[in-house]
Amino acid sequence: MPASHHSSSRHTPLLSSRHKSKTSTTLLAVLLGGTGAHRFYLYGRKDFWAWIYFCAFVLFVLTLLVAQTSNSLALNLLSLFPIPVFAAWIEALVIGLTPDEKWDAKHNELSAQQSDSRWSVVILIVLTFACTFTTIVISMARMTDLFLTGGAYG
Repeated sequence: MPASHHSSSRHTPLLSSRHKSKTSTTLLAVLLGGTGAHRFYLYGRKDFWAWIYFCAFVLFVLTLLVAQTSNSLALNLLSLFPIPVFAAWIEALVIGLTPDEKWDAKHNELSAQQSDSRWSVVILIVLTFACTFTTIVISMARMTDLFLTGGAYG
């Protein structure tokens, strides 16, 4: 095959790939992101960071369970900050704020569809800010209670 013909076929996709929805990815990151669901959706089971999210979430849940039966201040403080969930919410913001054209160039290069996220992604971004802010305030209040009173208020 001539080199010129081979290089032109590289620019014309012969196969179409499954369209990755920016809205669905953002929703997964907001609701199930701590488990890595959004990464599994985008990159599949071979994604290293998806498994890191999943393992960190399992460790967080185990810390929650052990902290309930332990009087250890360190364990109780660790159980207050769901780090994989916070990381997923940051990713949800990044995904949601990515322009549709840039999203399609990265995740839908071979897809026949184009993303058109509209207001649903804006609502998810607002939801993400609300969840993050609420969780941080609750965690800080509980941390203050544990640190100053030894957990007398809960």
